[in-house]
Amino acid sequence: MKPPVALVAGATALALIAIAPAVLPDFYVTLLNYIALSSMVSLGLVLLTGVGGLTSFGQAAFVGLGAYTTAVLTTKYGVSPWFTLAIGLAITTAVALFLGFLTLRLSGHYLPLSTIAWGISLYFLFGNLEVLGGQTGLSGLPALELAGLKLDSGGSFYYLIWVVLLLSMLGVRNLLDSRVGRAIRALKRGSLMAEAFGVDTARVKVVIFLIAALLAALSGWLYAHLLRFVNPSPFGINIGIEYLFMAVIGGASQVWGAIVGAGLLTLLKEWLQDWLPKILGNSGNFEMIVFGVLMVLLLQRARDGVLPMFERLIPAGTGPVGPPAPAAALLNRPRPEAGELLLEVRKAEKRFGGLVAVNELSFSMRSGEILGLIGPNGAGKSTMFNLITGVLPTTSGEIQFRGQRLDGLASREIVRFGIARTFQHVHLIPNMSVLDNVALGAHLRGTHGVLAAAMRNNRREEARLRFEAARQLERVGLGNHLHDQAGSLPLGQQRILEIARALCADPVLLLLDEPGAGLRYMEKEALAGLLRKLRSEGISVLLVEHDMDLVMNLVDRLVVMEFGQKLAEGVPSAIQADPRVLEAYLGGVA
Repeated sequence: MKPPVALVAGATALALIAIAPAVLPDFYVTLLNYIALSSMVSLGLVLLTGVGGLTSFGQAAFVGLGAYTTAVLTTKYGVSPWFTLAIGLAITTAVALFLGFLTLRLSGHYLPLSTIAWGISLYFLFGNLEVLGGQTGLSGLPALELAGLKLDSGGSFYYLIWVVLLLSMLGVRNLLDSRVGRAIRALKRGSLMAEAFGVDTARVKVVIFLIAALLAALSGWLYAHLLRFVNPSPFGINIGIEYLFMAVIGGASQVWGAIVGAGLLTLLKEWLQDWLPKILGNSGNFEMIVFGVLMVLLLQRARDGVLPMFERLIPAGTGPVGPPAPAAALLNRPRPEAGELLLEVRKAEKRFGGLVAVNELSFSMRSGEILGLIGPNGAGKSTMFNLITGVLPTTSGEIQFRGQRLDGLASREIVRFGIARTFQHVHLIPNMSVLDNVALGAHLRGTHGVLAAAMRNNRREEARLRFEAARQLERVGLGNHLHDQAGSLPLGQQRILEIARALCADPVLLLLDEPGAGLRYMEKEALAGLLRKLRSEGISVLLVEHDMDLVMNLVDRLVVMEFGQKLAEGVPSAIQADPRVLEAYLGGVA
């Protein structure tokens, strides 16, 4: 949904939430409390799974940590419930960091399997420790008191739960609308592109894992004091699966989808438990069978969730139509002097087992130069790019940039030197706007972190980053596509978009891997003009390209590769006349 439809729908939802206790029976108020508590856990999974792409089945265990911490401390030691909240969040932080460092290194199906393993472990821990009351649990938790008001009923507890949930949603929404949020969204597309622009993907994964765990623990603390009783049954792996269902059903990448999914799942389970015994004439767990079938049918019809499905049915609002408001320009790094030795590759070698992809390759380039790296398919050009940018480690040899060793450094460290790149196969975030895709390139030019973003204290910096992204898009001729989804652009424009993103990193050296692929003739002419302009501004370009007309009319020098080795080096006219190059490309001439 886009404004003003989103604003109207949001305001209506808030109004209904506000008046619910006054117009609904106590039973439905209690049901709304359970929906809010589940939404809080689901919200963490929206961030972790829906946006970040990290699947977890163990969130119910973190709910249990928050609940059991306050239950033990308040019933056995008389600690204030409000103080136990801080202690519970601290314990959850420690446990989440420990589990996160262990499990987030895994990928594929190993990650969700590991979350099942520690989710089951914590569940049995809750049920078998005598201090936690075993399977019987702990009762007699004190009621919360807030501003002299005792919250000892579902109705009195209602507003506390919903205010906490709505504030959490606002914080997550603010977080996603920031440089950190763009880094989180990039995780789902793999780490290659994000690391190339300075994102520490391992750290970002731990951060969103921790946020999801803290939201679950907060839900558990509220749950414990709402019921004033805790036992292990609500914290099993089956409940963890339900929380994940809620996030997926509502809309796994949508903040409001957390409430939609939790509401649908909770109400559906309640209704099935009431109706099925009447229809079938006996009791049992038939609701789980029907529930499972309904979930499969729903996910077939709305794989992105219910909320996105309804958004497509609602007429779009006005939405953003213009560029970001002007903001102070970001600082640019000093440009090297023209002719300064910029990049030096010395006998670089890369082996993959017995395959030698790059074989003792040496070349150099100077500031203000456009250098072409060409060769037949499989010559090792893209591998050389990956060695320079830290995607792959060198087997041997040295790579220096302005006197600094690059080999051995990670991509996110190399980009700090002023090296930015595009990719042979386009790496974009398709469902994110063109503007935000390009702003990701300026990740290292911002400093505000998670807390500042969640509290919206980063707006001045964010305005500068987005204005810089808009400036680079105008520069490359995509100024009319700022608010389009990146995945909606044709391939040629997506490649130009990648150049704009690289320029947003304020590079000294720009590495372009087949930027002309998919471009029409006039677009290639515009690209050549842009690269010449960049050279005049002190940005050097290392170019891999198969379009020889583009290359020969653009570059200052060429390095020709074949089978990982340097075949020839020189100015375009000399390379065009070199019989070894003709042999490599054409199989020889008469």
